[in-house]
Amino acid sequence: MKELSPSQLPFFFLLLLHLTLILGQSPAAAPAPPGPTNVIAILEKENQFATFIRILKNTKVADQINTQLNNSNQGLTLFAPTDSAFSNLKPGTLNSFTDQQKVELMQFHVLPSFFSTSQFETTSNPMRTQAGGSQGSFPMNVTASGNQVNITTGMTNATVANTVYTDGQLAVYQVDQVLLPLEFFTTPAPAPAPSNTKKAARSPSESVSTDSSNSVRVVHATAWAMLALLVLLVAFI
Repeated sequence: MKELSPSQLPFFFLLLLHLTLILGQSPAAAPAPPGPTNVIAILEKENQFATFIRILKNTKVADQINTQLNNSNQGLTLFAPTDSAFSNLKPGTLNSFTDQQKVELMQFHVLPSFFSTSQFETTSNPMRTQAGGSQGSFPMNVTASGNQVNITTGMTNATVANTVYTDGQLAVYQVDQVLLPLEFFTTPAPAPAPSNTKKAARSPSESVSTDSSNSVRVVHATAWAMLALLVLLVAFI
């Protein structure tokens, strides 16, 4: 092996030190896992859903959405009306709703499964919403043709204007109208009256009248019997 000359020794030590530093470095840390999904944070980035965000928070529906997304594998689809969509409502519409109806209104904007825009072309209508639960009330129809997605509720005809967010589990679509459930504006059919299987009780006057009639019949029958008996006695005398 060839020996290093005195002039080469400094370069050798520098190279050795460099290799030591490289080998001593720890491997790069793995990227941190993504944080929990927050639907409010997603909407706030767009700066056009202030009213929708406020009602989602007040009704606690935002918490329901986040909990479902982060604690289950069940996807969701959210239709988000813009501030201008809320401005287009008839004045006083929101204030006319009860607190429970406001909760149902927000849930009505949520489908309990993830849908891409292309999946709307083959989905079956009417579609179940979070407001209807397993009973299937508060449905809507969603149809797609090409790049256009239309929504009809019986009260509202809306169009999906833009895809705000999608990650395979949550899809958020901007819509140009607030989706109003038909059930808010129709009067439910009255419940059928219970069948009256018991015979109606007679009034006191009816009872008195019936009793009197029966007494008269008894008196008449007794009188005729006595008369017949007298006729027989006369015949034998």
